[in-house]
Amino acid sequence: MTEKQQFSIVRDYQDFQVRNYPAHVLMQVEVEGDFMRAGNVGFGPLISYISGNNEARQKIAMTAPVIQEPVKDSVHLVSFVLPNGTDPKSVPVPANSRVVMKAMPETLTAVRSFAGSWNEQRFENEGNLLLAALVREELEPVGNLYWARFDPPWKPGFLKRNEVLINLKKAQ
Repeated sequence: MTEKQQFSIVRDYQDFQVRNYPAHVLMQVEVEGDFMRAGNVGFGPLISYISGNNEARQKIAMTAPVIQEPVKDSVHLVSFVLPNGTDPKSVPVPANSRVVMKAMPETLTAVRSFAGSWNEQRFENEGNLLLAALVREELEPVGNLYWARFDPPWKPGFLKRNEVLINLKKAQ
């Protein structure tokens, strides 16, 4: 069974959750292209990395979700979350210079889960619903919306689990 990224639920709202994600490690690749193409193109170098295309020739377990974040027009970061508890200092150096490691601090994150197939319009609609809910609850988002996909493309759409996420400003 594929390991899922750990988190704790801070609060459940009617249509979203606030979660605390502990510090974790991402392997990322920046990809140019439209939403669907970027997700597909970014997957290849990342799966190659965890399959042993790194200086240590070390295989790393696949985890879920696969994350995609638009950073500007037609540019996306596609990321794999490394297994829970991975020490950033022990991560094998990628053989492909396009793949980079990013150590993420603990984050407070708003998350809206939804089922079904994915496409750019679906993620955009769900993102807008999450942003509207944050305004309603007077929570302050930080950064970009990003998307998490938990299932392979061949899984029937009605069985797929997806999320739209955005980090939140922590209360002082």
